[in-house]
Amino acid sequence: MLSTGQHCNCIFVPEMSIYLHTLHLDRFKNHLSQVYGFSEGLNCITGANGSGKTNILEAIYYLSYCKGYFNMQDAQNIMHGEDYFVVRGDFEKDETPVKLTCSVQKGQRKRFKRDEKEYERLADHIGHFPSVIISPSDADLIREGSEERRKFMDLVISIDDRRYLQDLLDYNKALAQRNNLLKYFSENRTHDEVQLSIWNEKLSGYGKRIHATRKTFFEEFRPIFQSLQSEVSQGKDQADIVYRSQLNDGDMLNLLQGKAQEERMRLHTLVGTHKDDMLMTIDGHPVKKFGSQGQQKSFLIALKLAKFQFIMKKTGVKPLLLLDDIFDKIDDERVAYLVKLVSNDTFGQIFITDTSQERLDRILADSGIPYECIAMNPVNAVLVTN
Repeated sequence: MLSTGQHCNCIFVPEMSIYLHTLHLDRFKNHLSQVYGFSEGLNCITGANGSGKTNILEAIYYLSYCKGYFNMQDAQNIMHGEDYFVVRGDFEKDETPVKLTCSVQKGQRKRFKRDEKEYERLADHIGHFPSVIISPSDADLIREGSEERRKFMDLVISIDDRRYLQDLLDYNKALAQRNNLLKYFSENRTHDEVQLSIWNEKLSGYGKRIHATRKTFFEEFRPIFQSLQSEVSQGKDQADIVYRSQLNDGDMLNLLQGKAQEERMRLHTLVGTHKDDMLMTIDGHPVKKFGSQGQQKSFLIALKLAKFQFIMKKTGVKPLLLLDDIFDKIDDERVAYLVKLVSNDTFGQIFITDTSQERLDRILADSGIPYECIAMNPVNAVLVTN
């Protein structure tokens, strides 16, 4: 564990910082028409469940990635009974004012603007105003299947690697075509090895590049995670993440040929990077089975903070950090340590939501860190400065 004041060797100095000064919400979730102002440091949003505090983080995430985090179905984020929503943020990036606007109208395509100029492709915005959110829903990374963990890998890598994103799209198209071909063979009681080999070659080509990129990612990401996990757990837990892939053990074309008979029976592709996973352990055992709730929470927090560091290293931009109700099921000692950790110069603007104003006041008062607080209720919000 690093001693107080000692810097982890995985800390990266960004070229630019971004700050969200004002957030305008129009018919977004339960916010009819609200404007929120934030400090450039630590911002706390407190209130009962259903008061709309998490929706503020969802809106900020929209301005980073052109989509929601908790609900990616745009129409479902429109206030009930309304036909549209608009989320606007007044930012400062490298001391330059920037206005971002995301608008969704039922039955129409989503529109995203930067300083009144609309993006032709939403993907062109990704990486310029990054944010990292830590939420109780992150537990799906541990509880659910490998798809959730691949999504985590893919999002982090794609933020600064457009070729990787294109390889993913091409791979998934080729995978769908190959699976359809296997079903066609079965339904028509036929088989064309030449036709199948064409898709084997395509899938293998994309898969090799995806595998190589993910392998490189883990080589960089793993030590960042391990250092931060030691920090968050205060050296109590030894956690690890390992890249699991069938392609670690052989060439994809050879692996496909070895599964040919079984695939003809099961009618889908059994080999490839769509089967990749991330093995997560604590003290040498799977965190899903052997980690306590507190250990799992610390594991996930460290994973997301590592994502923060990795994005900062790759983009040169210090992301916004969004912490949604993360203090539940973590003891006060770890909470206080975490607050102190994320409040150093490595991190920029931070947003914390919690149901307990008293708990946040107690923790933050002990830390001596200045902060502003928005106390929510279902009708309005009140700003309190501490």
